[in-house]
Amino acid sequence: MSISAAISNAVSGLTAASRGTEIVSTNIANAQTEGYARRELDLSSRIYERGGGVSIDGVSRMINASLLADNRLARAQLGASDTIAAFHASREDAIGTATDASSLGSLLTAFDTALASAAARPDSEVRLTAVLDAAQTLAGKINRIADGVQSARTDAERSIANDVSRLNSAFEQVASLNKQIASLTAQGKDAASLMDSRQAVIDRIAEIVPIQQVARDHGQIALFTTGGAVLLDGTTPAQIGFASAGPINANMSLAAGTLSNLTFNGKELTSFQQAAMFSGGTLGANFAVRDELAPMYQEQIDAYAHELYDRISDPAIDATLAIGGPGLFTDDQGAFLPTNEPGFANRLAVSALVDPASGGQLWRIRAGINATGAGDAGESALLNNLSSALSASRSPSSGSLSNSLRTLHSLTSELSSSAASNRIHSGATALQNNAHHESLKTALLADGVDTDKEMETLLALEHAYAANAKVFQTANDMLDTILRLT
Repeated sequence: MSISAAISNAVSGLTAASRGTEIVSTNIANAQTEGYARRELDLSSRIYERGGGVSIDGVSRMINASLLADNRLARAQLGASDTIAAFHASREDAIGTATDASSLGSLLTAFDTALASAAARPDSEVRLTAVLDAAQTLAGKINRIADGVQSARTDAERSIANDVSRLNSAFEQVASLNKQIASLTAQGKDAASLMDSRQAVIDRIAEIVPIQQVARDHGQIALFTTGGAVLLDGTTPAQIGFASAGPINANMSLAAGTLSNLTFNGKELTSFQQAAMFSGGTLGANFAVRDELAPMYQEQIDAYAHELYDRISDPAIDATLAIGGPGLFTDDQGAFLPTNEPGFANRLAVSALVDPASGGQLWRIRAGINATGAGDAGESALLNNLSSALSASRSPSSGSLSNSLRTLHSLTSELSSSAASNRIHSGATALQNNAHHESLKTALLADGVDTDKEMETLLALEHAYAANAKVFQTANDMLDTILRLT
């Protein structure tokens, strides 16, 4: 080998070692950077006829594509299950548990106890006032449960609008990065940093809707939902639209035309199309809360309010009541119509006829809602009848409930148990999905930057640099010797 060839080889080695050191330092610096993929220097040996040595072929971005894809699907599952679990937990909190003094069951018991206490001393205004207070507290609790359901639907509606906005913005970012990556790749430049940025954006998309990434030419990618919707394939991303309805009440629904689905590239999707294309992730979960889960809770609490109203408004219990007329509980101070059950829990109110603060008389609780006079102050029949009505075993009045015989107390327990069961099941699903996501995340991190390994590589590069420098120095000494000889 000639001295010039040796020098050429040493220079190529020095260059490769220098470039390798730069790659290692970049890896270590970005060890905690979200979306960063470890870099490796691609080297190959040059053929002897071209001088030998080492050739730098480029920089590889090391990423496990299948593991990354699984992690993104896990992110979507976790986002959906967390959203559902949080909703069910809020509903259980609203209804309350048996040990909660402000739970629906505890307040119903308090109302029953107040009736029994007043029946023992029907002449006591203090005890009649306690009945009024307990009835108003119970009605207020039912109102708050129902209002909370509609607040949850409104929050879901806002979250949907926010998710759609984030999706459209992210699609634009990915499309822009695609163009930049393709341009740099065509120029033979390193586009790894832009790919890192694109990966971070796509990871954020994956929380909202489950996606699949497909490689295209020149470093570009295409994005599809797992349901087959084309989000980006080329330079123009899909446009997702959503018309938010604002505050939602119990009478608003897709069927009524007061709520809307997504639009995809200007075309409104049917519920079936939307479920097929965008199921999973926080977007699908919020639609489930708005259109399925929350209406289910509303239906239950409306049926409960219907049952409470019917039991207390029976003319067989209070002879002063007209058939179909309101008793102690009313539909916003009017008579309740079974055909108007949706939203009844939001409208349930204690009759103003028994409330002195509204111009009513307390004695009506004892004598009858529509009684013409106070009657015998020691008469307790109506108070006893009201208490018995709560514990009577009968088929519910609402068609939303099964026909099995039950007391109002047992119906209350069913509501509480159902909410607790939903919370436990959804919480277990969220916990399982979180464990799955964490395991995939750990695997991705293990496949990422290992600082110990990078330091080993740095030591190897140091030795290679020193060796090549030694070759270069030796060749220089040889040339000096030759020049002295001449």
